[in-house]
Amino acid sequence: MTFCLETKLIKPDYDNEIKNIVVLLHGYGGDGNDIAQVSLNWKRFLPNTLFVCPNAPEICSINPSGYQWFDLSQDEEEFILDESKKNEIVLKNFLKEIKKEFGISNSKICLSGFSQGCMMSINVGLSSDEKYSGILGFSGKIISKKDLFQRMTFKSETLLIHGENDDIVPCVNSLEAKDFLERNKVPVKLEIVKNCGHHIPIEASSIGLKFIKKIFNIN
Repeated sequence: MTFCLETKLIKPDYDNEIKNIVVLLHGYGGDGNDIAQVSLNWKRFLPNTLFVCPNAPEICSINPSGYQWFDLSQDEEEFILDESKKNEIVLKNFLKEIKKEFGISNSKICLSGFSQGCMMSINVGLSSDEKYSGILGFSGKIISKKDLFQRMTFKSETLLIHGENDDIVPCVNSLEAKDFLERNKVPVKLEIVKNCGHHIPIEASSIGLKFIKKIFNIN
């Protein structure tokens, strides 16, 4: 089983049939093993669910032991957008491989990510050729509202979660994202976690789990 991105797969226990997939995209300088830790809090509540945690295509420019979904050596929006769209193509090809391998359609997939991974989840999830079950984003933002508006296709249910004290990707970015998505008729909710910086605490993980159970119709 070889895919275009190195990936960590966390399968259901006891070889249960895979009915749903949660794709977890790591942040800048992280990897699939990092973001896979989130699944440890979710796995026992999500039977028949496969967790897919790929490494981004590029070695991180400031952390050679980690990966990046797009380069941050320049902070101009146009540069970042171009870099992210280049790897969107890779990520979309990867998702096609995953769907083919496990016989799962977008309607049974939740795209989730942290920071850069959140940004990629939003762009890929809302510009797809088939509607995803849901998009779950932690501590991210919309890279370019103008670009996303032009490319938006299906409007998957979306939950954004952000720490109010985040000093890496400030919380205002998720407030702006929620406003943009609402104005474009995307069903979206925002949860702001008090006394939280740029990470995924237990409270945020629990909120995310409830969302996934809802969109997968798991009691």
